[in-house]
Amino acid sequence: MNGADSVTEIVLKAMSRTPDPRLREIMASLVNHLHAFVREARPTEEEFEEGLDFLLRVGKASGAEKNEMILLSDLLGLSTLVTMINNAQGGGETDPALLGPFYRAQSPMCAPGENISRGEARAGEPLSVHGRVTDIRGKPVAGAIVDVWQASPVGLYENQDPAQPDRNLRGRFETNAEGRFHFRSVRPAGYPVPTDGPCGEMLRAQDRHPYRPAHIHFMISKEGYKTLVTQVFANDDNCIAADVVFGVTPALSGNFERQPDGGVRLDYAFVMQAGTRRIPKAPLP
Repeated sequence: MNGADSVTEIVLKAMSRTPDPRLREIMASLVNHLHAFVREARPTEEEFEEGLDFLLRVGKASGAEKNEMILLSDLLGLSTLVTMINNAQGGGETDPALLGPFYRAQSPMCAPGENISRGEARAGEPLSVHGRVTDIRGKPVAGAIVDVWQASPVGLYENQDPAQPDRNLRGRFETNAEGRFHFRSVRPAGYPVPTDGPCGEMLRAQDRHPYRPAHIHFMISKEGYKTLVTQVFANDDNCIAADVVFGVTPALSGNFERQPDGGVRLDYAFVMQAGTRRIPKAPLP
């Protein structure tokens, strides 16, 4: 056995005393797969240095306006894969979708029907959203907290756009006795993910477009139920079949229906499964 062949075994032996069994399992799997990747791809030393520099720049590009590391995970399909693995499907519950890099915790609690489009940013196509939350048996889930956030009609989240007030197009609503909630907003636009950092360089090198179809984020939580993190997409968006972060499933295609008054209405039914309430860590302050 030459030196290259023995490295993996030596590293695994060095880590074998890790007290935490789950950490020991994860790190052993990571080392095995990373070393197998290197043996298959056989990167040159220059390519290896470039790869390390890329990851370093991803970390440095993260800040108050974006989390480049989460964006990288999204663009590689890792976020969607982890979401699907950890949210069993097939029991009638709503499909999950990735959290995304623009979620902020503690958005304002809002009254039923309140408009989350605030200040001068209200300019745009009026949107009325009506949702109902049930369990897998069809029983209404009352008292659930529905956290919503979305991009503006020009495709920007409020923390990206100095023209929008703080927490614009974000809010939390509580479902009523019938499991229903509703709010007003403006129709979001599809948008490109940030391309001014290393992730943008990667997309251009791969000849990939940066666009996400128009959508609204929903995170629904209540004790006794598994927190549902999902998105509802506009079914008439040109990019719905080619989401750059691989987040669209057919069931998450929503009908943004034109109303006689010129506005748009979205109706969507959400189904939660029993489990443990957990609020994910926000990637942004």
